[in-house]
Amino acid sequence: MNYDAITNEILNSIGGISNIKNAEHCATRLRLILKDNDKVNVDEAKSIEQISGYFYQSGQHQFIIGTGKVTHVYNALKQKLGGATEGADFKQDAFSDMTTSQKVVRTLADILVPLIPALVTTGLLMGLRGMLLHSGVEFSPELLALFSMLTDTAFAFLPVLIAFSASKKFGGNPVIAIVVGLMMVAPQLPNAWAVASGGAEPMMVTLFGFSFPLVGYQGTVLPAIFAGWFTSYLERKLRTFVPTSMDLIITPFMTITIAIVVILFGFGPLLQSIEHGCTSLVRMALDLPLGFGYILYGAFQQMIVITGLHHALGVIEIGLLNDTGLNPLQPLGTASMAGQFGAAIAVATLLKNKQKKSNAYGASMSTLFGITEPLLFGVNLQYGKVFFFGMIGGAVGGLVTYVLNISATGMGITFIPGILLYSHSLTAVLGYLAVIVSAFATSFMLTRIYNPIKRAN
Repeated sequence: MNYDAITNEILNSIGGISNIKNAEHCATRLRLILKDNDKVNVDEAKSIEQISGYFYQSGQHQFIIGTGKVTHVYNALKQKLGGATEGADFKQDAFSDMTTSQKVVRTLADILVPLIPALVTTGLLMGLRGMLLHSGVEFSPELLALFSMLTDTAFAFLPVLIAFSASKKFGGNPVIAIVVGLMMVAPQLPNAWAVASGGAEPMMVTLFGFSFPLVGYQGTVLPAIFAGWFTSYLERKLRTFVPTSMDLIITPFMTITIAIVVILFGFGPLLQSIEHGCTSLVRMALDLPLGFGYILYGAFQQMIVITGLHHALGVIEIGLLNDTGLNPLQPLGTASMAGQFGAAIAVATLLKNKQKKSNAYGASMSTLFGITEPLLFGVNLQYGKVFFFGMIGGAVGGLVTYVLNISATGMGITFIPGILLYSHSLTAVLGYLAVIVSAFATSFMLTRIYNPIKRAN
């Protein structure tokens, strides 16, 4: 691969090197933010032979180049740029080019993604506990309590983690946000899970003649995000008029006091209700007769990825894990990926041009680890009905998920790494693999039978 030649072709398609505002790369794609998007020749960008494809999403022009290769192209581009983009903040530049809905979803992602390692670990520990119990291992009450500490702590104190992450995102003092988050799950408040199960009653507090039912915020997301944002906002506003000599005492005191009052007696219950409502709607959809909800999600989940709105689904997944301890969206998302993967691999087997065949395989491989954008934009959306066949495969995988009653014990990892979330049972692992195989085989066969390559010629 001639990396300098590819770089020059990319530059020609985007209006030249002077049009680049910022540049970055991930595992498979070169990401560019441009000064003038109107200068891009989309047809020319998509026709570059030695890469897998081009698409524009979330304020970024993305060229699918492939693992390893993208680093060489990026380095060649940086040499041509010199120091033109030194000191520029790529995320901030990308954020400024997004629509309002994209900015909301991007903000949610920036807050929740750093928490995924903790949530994945919790899911794996739950699976390990389940595997040991199914194997007949007997735990003493003390050991079981210790294991519960490992599996329950992250969700019990989730508002603390989210408030901390949100505060960092919005430029506040993370320690203040942590204190407010701890107050939201303080033992003085009735535990939210105990109230939901009927084991406790809300605390009734009367203020100014009005009664307020208060419960803890264990496992909630939206109130904690609000806490992180609101403490950051209050802190900045207070510092505009609090004397510097009193800032160390007055600002944190006022921030924490005002924030916890507003959360407990104002926006907290409202946001908690909205979050529970969203989770309940998803659960209602999944409870539709004959697995119809599962089929629809398996078919359309990758269409949500195309819009870039899939990051918002993390709020729903956390809600499901918090309410039930299980996450059916994980296998359904994997089913949707497997459907598109089968269609893309079928296309790769049909292509005669060695370069295009290699590009198709290269764009598809990252799907095995849960990254599907290269496959979607580089292969399936370029060949007629291939994406639709992938949706059919995802729908079949969704139906298998329903029939076998497959659910994960965590979130954050899909496809091959997602197998770890089913370690509690061999039956669960085999069921998860059946979801992948059914979705893959369906879309692979449909694409091979239809043969979009032959029809395009």
